[in-house]
Parts: sequence; structure tokens; C-alpha cells
Amino acid sequence: MATTESTLRSSLGGFTAEGKLHHLSVWFILALRLMMGVAFLQSGVDKVLSGSFGAAGYLQNSPPANGSPVADVFVAMGETPWFVDFVNVAVPWGEVLIGLGLIVGFLTRLAAFWGAFMMLLFYLGNWDVGHGYINGDFAYMLVFLSVAAFGAGRILGLDKAVEQYDVGGQPLVERYPWTRYLLG
Repeated sequence: MATTESTLRSSLGGFTAEGKLHHLSVWFILALRLMMGVAFLQSGVDKVLSGSFGAAGYLQNSPPANGSPVADVFVAMGETPWFVDFVNVAVPWGEVLIGLGLIVGFLTRLAAFWGAFMMLLFYLGNWDVGHGYINGDFAYMLVFLSVAAFGAGRILGLDKAVEQYDVGGQPLVERYPWTRYLLG
């Protein structure tokens, strides 16, 4: 088993953080990607198959009841018919697509971004800070961001092959650098 050690280094706002990856890190990153993929796929499939998912009641009632600081925004969304119709499709099918993307490692950064965005909305809508500001929704948002940051789609995923796909004699990501924001 190869145990090549890699160093992570990043600077932000004048501060530099540095650390070494353990040789098992790749497996934990893959596990995070698959865990979130299965969780979202299962949640989305349950909603799609039940045929009874409806966001209006949640949007109008739950955030105000739990004291969300953005409750008025959620209520306004819940009182806008076209938006509720959109959410009624976007949430279940978004969960399915995010889940599938993560499981097969295709468009992983795009899937993880939308997963993190959904978890941010769930965090704000399910506002439960009785035991502190960090809850499951917040933690899942950070897991999605970690999956994106580590390029988890390159680990036994389709993104690795897609990035190297030959386009005019160059790998796709070299020819079109913007694709790095979607793949990996």
C-alpha cells in the first residue's frame, strides 16, 4: 500500500494553515461523499415516490414557530404560488440528482455546492439553537463543502475520467479551466 504523505497549505487573509494528510484520508473523503450521496438520494426518492411532498406548510409555519431570524423570508416564499410549485419539484428532484452525482462522482463540486446550499436553507428554516448554533444541518453543510474542496469526485468517481477526456489534444479541464468548478 502506498503511503505517500501530502501537505495541505492555504493562505487566507494573511493567515496560513498547513497540515499533512494521513494515508487513510482518501478513504474518509470517499466515505463522506458516499454517505451524503446515499442520504440525499434516499431522502429524494422517498419524497418523489410518496408524491405528497409539499413545501408551503413548512415554509409558512416552521421557521416562524422556531424563531428563525429569516422567518419572514420563508413565509414570503411560502405565500408565493409559483415559488412553492418550483420548490415542490426542486427539493425532491434536487436531492435525487445531488445524491446520484455524489454516489457516482460526477459533477461532484456542482452537486456538493447545491447540497451545501440546501443544507444552509434547512439550517435557517429549522432554526434550532437551543444547544448552540452548530446542529446537524450546519454539520452536513460543512461536509458538502469538504467534499467539494477535496475534489472527492476524483476518488473512484467519474469526474477523474471526465477531467482527462481529450478535447482537441488537451484534457477537458486544461482546455476549459472553468470546468474545475463543476468537476472534482
